[in-house]
Amino acid sequence: MVTCHLQSFWVLFLAVSLYFAHTTSTSHVYIVYLGINQFQDPILTSKFHIQVLSDAFASEEDAKRSILYSYSNSFSGFSAKLNSSQATILARIDKVVSVFRSKTLKLHTTRSWDFLGLTLDETRVTPMEFTNGQDVVVGIFDTGVWPESESFQEKPGMRPIPSSWKGVCVEGEKFEPAKACNRKLIGARYYLKGFEQEYGPLNMSGNPEYRSARDFLGHGTHTASTAAGSIVKNASFFGIGQGTARGGAPWARVAVYKICWGINGVGSCTEADILAAFDDALHDGVHVISASFGATPPLSPFFASSADIGSFHAMQLGITVVFSAGNDGPEPSLVQNVAPWSLCVAASTIDRSFPTEIVLDRNFTLMGQSIISKEIKGRLANAITYFVDGVCSLGNWNKKLATGRVVLCFYTPGLVYEIAQVAVKTAKGLGLIFAEPFTKPIADVDDDIPTLHVDINQGTIIGNYLAESLKLPVVQISPSKTIIGKSPAPTVVYFSSRGPSSISPDILKPDITAPGINILAAWPPQTPPTLQPSDDRLVRWNFQSGTSMSCPHVTGVGALLKSVHPGWSPAATRSAIMTTAYTRDASHDSILAGGSMAGSTPFDMGAGHINPLKAMDPGLIYDMKTSDYILFLCNMGYTQERIERIVLPSPGVDTNCKNMHGPNANINYPSISVPNLRSPITIKRTVRNVGCGKKTTVYFGVAKEPDGVEVVIWPRVLIFSPSKQEISYYITLKPLKKSEGRYDFGEIVWSDGFHHVRSPLVVLVNNSDDFTM
Repeated sequence: MVTCHLQSFWVLFLAVSLYFAHTTSTSHVYIVYLGINQFQDPILTSKFHIQVLSDAFASEEDAKRSILYSYSNSFSGFSAKLNSSQATILARIDKVVSVFRSKTLKLHTTRSWDFLGLTLDETRVTPMEFTNGQDVVVGIFDTGVWPESESFQEKPGMRPIPSSWKGVCVEGEKFEPAKACNRKLIGARYYLKGFEQEYGPLNMSGNPEYRSARDFLGHGTHTASTAAGSIVKNASFFGIGQGTARGGAPWARVAVYKICWGINGVGSCTEADILAAFDDALHDGVHVISASFGATPPLSPFFASSADIGSFHAMQLGITVVFSAGNDGPEPSLVQNVAPWSLCVAASTIDRSFPTEIVLDRNFTLMGQSIISKEIKGRLANAITYFVDGVCSLGNWNKKLATGRVVLCFYTPGLVYEIAQVAVKTAKGLGLIFAEPFTKPIADVDDDIPTLHVDINQGTIIGNYLAESLKLPVVQISPSKTIIGKSPAPTVVYFSSRGPSSISPDILKPDITAPGINILAAWPPQTPPTLQPSDDRLVRWNFQSGTSMSCPHVTGVGALLKSVHPGWSPAATRSAIMTTAYTRDASHDSILAGGSMAGSTPFDMGAGHINPLKAMDPGLIYDMKTSDYILFLCNMGYTQERIERIVLPSPGVDTNCKNMHGPNANINYPSISVPNLRSPITIKRTVRNVGCGKKTTVYFGVAKEPDGVEVVIWPRVLIFSPSKQEISYYITLKPLKKSEGRYDFGEIVWSDGFHHVRSPLVVLVNNSDDFTM
């Protein structure tokens, strides 16, 4: 029944997308995915792709002209210009796993490593600092790189490039490999075919870009330096945030894959180009991939997504892929990049703030948050003077000019500060004070106009002062300061996308949270820090915020773990990161969920906040091989035939779904999610001792029960010995209440007195129709 259902699913999925997207005569870029590379030869594979594609064309020559990429190094597939009829023909071919249109994905756009405990203080050196990711290659899928940045210069003592490296530096506009690449930056490629088919030839006049791996947008330079940038002293943004900048793995090698291109300052990444980058990167020899892009739900099926296809083949080759969760929070179920074979990262704050003083009439002082490098002095004005109903949006502007005025604007539903910035700038205002809910004020580099963020209470005080003044008060805003250790941190940021996953709620996503707010990292000196043409400032370091910034933090930790534990699988790395995460902030209180005043749940932060030093020695790990994902694929409706096409053959791997039993909760994931608990169920987990293996080690299990759920662990004691390093245990969940549509949260913790191996437990009791005591 399930098999028959899925066999028609792909044609139905394609037909629906075709119906809404285009007509028969219109051509678009499609990706035709064929699974693993059966020929193990790129030339033979490419010829095979032409043969397959020819079925949809009148001649082989027409097929050759249509093709953009032949993915023939690490897996098999191609992208080509097709109309809907041709796409349907290809989708019906037995050898084809999936056919889907190439969509455009968007980017999810110093002190942070000290906050994470990775110090450069020589008196507090840890084993991580001895290795720092040497000979690990970090692949960055982004907007390219500014190779002259100090973050990408080789340091004295760097060993030669690893002999396993097969990648190259590709020449292009203002990018000469002999000058740009070195022992630090060892690879640089760029992919443009998919972008140009979608948007036309790259326009470099009025839309600055480089037809090469060189970065203009700055996003790729920033993420690459965050993950694996070299150590650079005295980094700052006009003196703000001054300190030593470096990546999480400062000795790791960097390989950039430019797949995102600027359109009016916005990074756009087509799936055809993304899959080409995966095909090359897996063959080049990267060890960890950082990918800070995605698409807002509804999510595509896993094997109708370039990110999920690429990361699945990466996992099979032992390569960890780290994705950003997206910036669509705080509403639930908008998390992106939710495949169980990759890592999904939420964003949170660090303990650094940028207090900025406001003085009214030289006698009344308040503090806000901003990143302002110069003093601002003018007159304070109320938004209602310039905007209908006081709502600071361009559509409400009454055409009065606010020259010399700092305008006080208040948040209203749907009005974000970026909208107010554009409105006040258009009105020729001098600056903006933006009052917003207590959970939202975050300092930011002024994008359009100097902006000071205050909470609603402070905004009300300022507004009342203004109302009681006989004339417009003089307002003086001082340059921002940098304060460390005074603000509660971490806090999950309000915009960070939340779970549960909308396509597979039985796999908890996001997996982890990491620093993603006001991260100072390298920046192209020819690119304005705000990307605005009117911004004539030139900087080498810039602040950026988003899950795009939290993603490379986890990538850097992944590189460190790869150097310390080179034999670990991507699942082992993920397990170490998740089970050692913490859920309390620096004041030992629960981590707050931005966008509310409540504590975070696993849907906000996954397993918790990343702890790199603990992750290096997790005690126990929940490991998974490729074969372990077959249960998930079967439960998602994939047939044995399709699974065999995407899974690398290996002795003992059973792809027959008839032999796979149990829900996805039985997948050996480091977290447990049960989205439909109606009656008692028993879940299996297997842990491996990666601590001291030369003596007997005893772990004791404790469960924190979700509300209304009885949790029984058996056995409650795990005894590991040199000859027995892997043990399975069972968790029985029994509903004790009548409920529907409500998630509750608990945890399973195993401890030997030193290690605390924690797994989040997420349960939705759904038995309101059939509940009996």
